[in-house]
Amino acid sequence: MQALIERCCGLDVHQETVVACLMVGAPGVRPSKEVRTFRTVTRDLEALRDWLAAEGVTHVGLESTGVYWRPVYAVLEGHFDLIVGNARHIRNVPGRKTDVKDAEWIADLVRHGLIAKSFVPPRPLRELRDLLRYRRKLVESQTAERNRLLKLLETANIKLASVMSDVFGVSGRAMLKALIEGQASAEAMADLAKGQLRRKRADLVLALEGRMEEHHQFLLATQLRRLEAIEHDVAALDLRIVERLGPYRAPHALLMQIPGVDWVVAAVIIAEIGVDMSVFLSVYHLSAWAGVCPGNHESAGRQRSGRARKGNVHLRTILVGAAVSAGRTKGSYLRDKFHRLKARRGPLRAALAIAHKILVAAYHMLAKGVGYRELGEAYLDQIGQTRTVANLKRRIERLGYHVTLQPIAEVV
Repeated sequence: MQALIERCCGLDVHQETVVACLMVGAPGVRPSKEVRTFRTVTRDLEALRDWLAAEGVTHVGLESTGVYWRPVYAVLEGHFDLIVGNARHIRNVPGRKTDVKDAEWIADLVRHGLIAKSFVPPRPLRELRDLLRYRRKLVESQTAERNRLLKLLETANIKLASVMSDVFGVSGRAMLKALIEGQASAEAMADLAKGQLRRKRADLVLALEGRMEEHHQFLLATQLRRLEAIEHDVAALDLRIVERLGPYRAPHALLMQIPGVDWVVAAVIIAEIGVDMSVFLSVYHLSAWAGVCPGNHESAGRQRSGRARKGNVHLRTILVGAAVSAGRTKGSYLRDKFHRLKARRGPLRAALAIAHKILVAAYHMLAKGVGYRELGEAYLDQIGQTRTVANLKRRIERLGYHVTLQPIAEVV
C-alpha cells in the first residue's frame, strides 16, 4: 500500500502517559521509528510538542479515548494536522498488545492515510459545548429532584400534584414553604393560591390535609433548597451561554425558525455540529453521525436490524425533544408528518423521524444561509392527491385507454 505522509506520529493516550511513535520515511522506503513516553502533565505535553516540531512532523494521529485525548489535542492544536480517530475504527489486529505496538499501529495508519478524521469543533464551540452539556446535566438533576419531592409529598399524603398542574409554580412554592414551617392550617395554606387556582380552594384544603411529620419537613426543606440552587446555577449558565452565542447570532436566529426549535435547541445544534457544514461529506453523513437515521445492515441479500446507532447522544436527545414539540405546533408540516408516522409506527419512531427532518433542515439552512420554508399542514394531502391521480391514470392507460385530465373548475 502506498504511503502518503513522510513525517507523522501516532499517539497512544492514557490517563497518566502518552506513548508517541515517530515515523519518518519517504513513500516506497521503509520508515524509521522512534518511540518515546511522556507524562500527561502540561509540561511534558509541551515537550512532546516541541520534539515533534523539531523533527518536522506534519501529521499526528490519536484515538478519541474518553476525555484523555482532549488536553493532548489542546496542546498540539495549531502546530500539526491533528487526526482524531474513532477507537473502534482503528483497533489493532488481534495479537500481542502493548502501548508501543498501539502507537506504532496508529502511526502506520496515519502514514497511509487510513484514519478518518472525527469532527472536532473549534475552541469557541468546544467551550459552548461544555456549557450546554453541563446545563443538560443540571436540568436532569432538577427533574430528578422534583420527582423526589413529589414522591415525598405522596408519602405524607399531601395530594397537591392531583389538584395543581404545576406544584413548583408561585402558588405551589408558597404552599411548600408553609408545609415546611408546619404552622398554618390547611385552609390557610389553600388561601395562598393565586389566579385561577383559587377556584379549586375546596380541593386544595382536602389535598393539604395530610400527615406531615417532622422528618418530612426536614427532607422537604432540603429538597427545596437544592431545587433553588440548581435553578440559580441554570440561570447563571444561561447568561454565559447567551454571551458565548454572540458570534453565532445570525445562524442561531435562523435555526429558531424551525418548528419545535427554541433557543436552547438551536444553541445545542450550533455547539454540536458548528456552522460550517463543509466538514461533513453530506447531510446523510451528518444524520448518521448524529444517530437520527435508520441503520443499514444487509447480509446475504437479507435486510437485518435497521436500528439507529447511538451517534452523538447530546445532539440526538435534544433533537428528539424538539421533534415532540414540533408535533404540537399547529399548522406545520412537521406536526402532520409526526401524527401520520405515529399512527403507523408509534410515537418513538415518529419522534426520531421528525428529529431527522429537523437536522436535515438545519444542515441546509446553515450551509446556504437561508430561512426555513414552511410547507404547511396540507402539503402531504396535496402530495397524496397528486400520487393517487397519477396511479389511477396509469392503471387506465394500461387497459388501453388514452386519458386526459382536466380540473372540474376549468370545465365549468
